[in-house]
Amino acid sequence: MDKIILFDGECNFCDSSVQFILRREKGALYTFAALQSNAGQVLLKKYRVPLTIDSLVLLDGNRCYYKSSAALRISKNLKGGWPLLSCLLIVPKPLRDYIYNIVAKNRYKWFGKKDSCIVPPPEIKKRFL
Repeated sequence: MDKIILFDGECNFCDSSVQFILRREKGALYTFAALQSNAGQVLLKKYRVPLTIDSLVLLDGNRCYYKSSAALRISKNLKGGWPLLSCLLIVPKPLRDYIYNIVAKNRYKWFGKKDSCIVPPPEIKKRFL
């Protein structure tokens, strides 16, 4: 359980992103938890994630990444051309996060919101905390 992705379990875009990662990751690298879940809340406190973070978080060993840094680091471990996106890590974080924040701020308006977190299918349920 070295790499954990915390995501907004009520967000349709975030749910689609988790499904995207599951289909494209190189092996079963990631474990997932909704930010709203008990496990997610425990991890947020353990890693001292700021309360202002309400979207994507990547926990990788002892390191914690937020927003665009999390997304681009996740892309490194996907099949196809997706690892090329990680070269965007050279772009200054404030600029990357500015663009990320526009999507994050509008994600419910653009993609909708669920009433509750997803229940993963049995074949991948063990990958969710």
